[in-house]
Amino acid sequence: MAHYEAPKQSKASQLIDVLVLVALTVGALFVPLILNMAGAAKTVASPEENPTWESLGQNAVQAAQYEKLGFTPETAHDLILARFDYSFTFGALLVMIAVIVLYYWLMLRFSEVEYREVIAEKFGK
Repeated sequence: MAHYEAPKQSKASQLIDVLVLVALTVGALFVPLILNMAGAAKTVASPEENPTWESLGQNAVQAAQYEKLGFTPETAHDLILARFDYSFTFGALLVMIAVIVLYYWLMLRFSEVEYREVIAEKFGK
């Protein structure tokens, strides 16, 4: 029985693989932020005309920390009262499910093809 030898990959190919993986990772992390799909809350609950630290629900210690950061009640208003929007559409949910199912199907299909190639190479047809 012949010993299996994996195909060799050049240093340039390895470098390209690493660069592509880094680019995909950075893209996966930052593209949603750039497209305003994630990151910060979009809606402010109950906007106030003349906010104070008390009306924003902040105690003296919290107010002092905001002031150390350069915030006033007016500038901190949106930051404190902003709430995340967890709404979604069923269409987007169905698309996401379809993408995940397609991804797993592709991975299983590619794995099966590679598995059959290794078996055929090792044991013959």
